[in-house]
Amino acid sequence: MIRPGLVSITFRKLSPRQIVDLVVQAGLDAIEWSGDVHAPHGDVAKAREIAQMTADAGLSMPTYGSYYRVGHRADVPFPDVLVSAVALGTPTIRVWAGKVGSAEADADYWNGVVADSQRIVDLAATEGIGIAYEFHGNTLTDSAESARRLLEEVNRPNLRSLWQPPKGSTIEQNRAGIDTLAPWISHIHTFSWRIEEGQTIRLPLDEYAIQWKEYLARISALGGDRYALLEFVRGDDPAQFLADAVTLRGWLSADG
Repeated sequence: MIRPGLVSITFRKLSPRQIVDLVVQAGLDAIEWSGDVHAPHGDVAKAREIAQMTADAGLSMPTYGSYYRVGHRADVPFPDVLVSAVALGTPTIRVWAGKVGSAEADADYWNGVVADSQRIVDLAATEGIGIAYEFHGNTLTDSAESARRLLEEVNRPNLRSLWQPPKGSTIEQNRAGIDTLAPWISHIHTFSWRIEEGQTIRLPLDEYAIQWKEYLARISALGGDRYALLEFVRGDDPAQFLADAVTLRGWLSADG
């Protein structure tokens, strides 16, 4: 089953209390809290406050959206990320697979990301927490093929990948990408964007209804429980978010 939620970074300027209230109003089930604004890496007191607030509202926290860049240990100390995740009570930490696209990464860089991935996955496992890569450009998970290679080389049972449509990708490419990553797909970052003259244009979620209905159905057919997490709505507008939440809930209800 796929349940609906929100990535908190969608509303950088809102407080955690405002975000919780908005998610409840939207009828969603979960929040991925961000590690660079709302639940800062290493701030255990803040994480505990947010965890209580979220639980009191009856919401889940399927992932902690950290900004740890694998292979770049000095930027954000992973122990800070881990203590925040423990305090939140989330089962998964989202990380980024380096800072270099797969086509530009040489063997040394690739091996460094593999080794650091194994290190942090094993550390997280001591707390019963899994790791999931952000599926994103300018990282080693910028394509389904590269992400699969990385997942296979790290070779850890508690390592997975989030999924989202890469910028500029076609529906055919995304079908194939979902199939390629099927054994590892955890949660789904859900948005509606169009690229015009190199610029990202945000749209209401239902603008891409045909595509998203197919993607969600394809992932749902894999079995297991996941969350489709809304992010980066048009105009950073809470009213647009509420409308998108209605759309997403409708899709998931029809599918489930």
